[in-house]
Amino acid sequence: MESKVSDFCGKIITRFAQAAFLGGEDATESNFSKGTFRQLLTIVSHHILAYTYAMKVARFDFDPDLQPLLKRDLRGEAVDLRFQGPQSAKHLIESLGIPHTEVGSLTVNGEGIRLEYIVHDGDRLEVQPVAPVALEQEPRFVLDGHLGRLASHLRMLGLDCMYNNGYEDNELVEISLEEERILLTRDRLLLMHKIITQGYLLRSLNTMEQLHEVVQRYRLVKWVRPFQRCMKCNHLLETVEKETVLEKLEPLTKKYYDDFKQCPACKQVYWKGSHYEKMLQVIEKLSGEEHPSEM
Repeated sequence: MESKVSDFCGKIITRFAQAAFLGGEDATESNFSKGTFRQLLTIVSHHILAYTYAMKVARFDFDPDLQPLLKRDLRGEAVDLRFQGPQSAKHLIESLGIPHTEVGSLTVNGEGIRLEYIVHDGDRLEVQPVAPVALEQEPRFVLDGHLGRLASHLRMLGLDCMYNNGYEDNELVEISLEEERILLTRDRLLLMHKIITQGYLLRSLNTMEQLHEVVQRYRLVKWVRPFQRCMKCNHLLETVEKETVLEKLEPLTKKYYDDFKQCPACKQVYWKGSHYEKMLQVIEKLSGEEHPSEM
């Protein structure tokens, strides 16, 4: 049907051009640039298809954990969503602002379905969030350009995190797919890319709350190895002799500390100073356990 509508729309556009501004029967598709003709074709096609397909209504019941992702006036009750044409559950859920990466189990009229399911008029869908999962392999992350502080904190835990505030959206998607990294972001549209399979939409704007979210979502406590990675550039740290880094140390650091690590890439030096104790307290709070294995 859509191909017939497209052909019909093409004739409409040509006739419109003849009558409105080309001034004669000589007007054809060739009188337009390809871009202009396609834009007009898309606009007219969408308007005609809107009248071609009958209006449908489906009801969505969202779990309380997903409710905050909805617009304020849609929270707290079932959402009756009107739509036209063949629409997948993924598309309709994302039209309400919830990326598919946040959707766990999904049922329609009591039966389990996948996100690709084509929703029918009168369907009732129940949408559950992704449950926290204990990963079998050590996770790796890629973070968007607004999460620099979170990247540093995750690296502090010893987790492999790629971060560059210059990454474009397409680069983040490519890195996530090619290197099998979990994409962390507050950008809903970024996570709505169909090809994204591993991602998490951060709820909070606060760095420590974000850290707690990620640790809980992916059950990261067992992977915590504090101060094994450079918080600046993500490289694994190497143990070095004090004498090799003396010129980089402040007088009091030289006096009171003897054990050091250094990043082989950016040459940043790390030691068990007061910041180390503070970070161990953060880790202990996140895990609810005793100090993880030390540096």
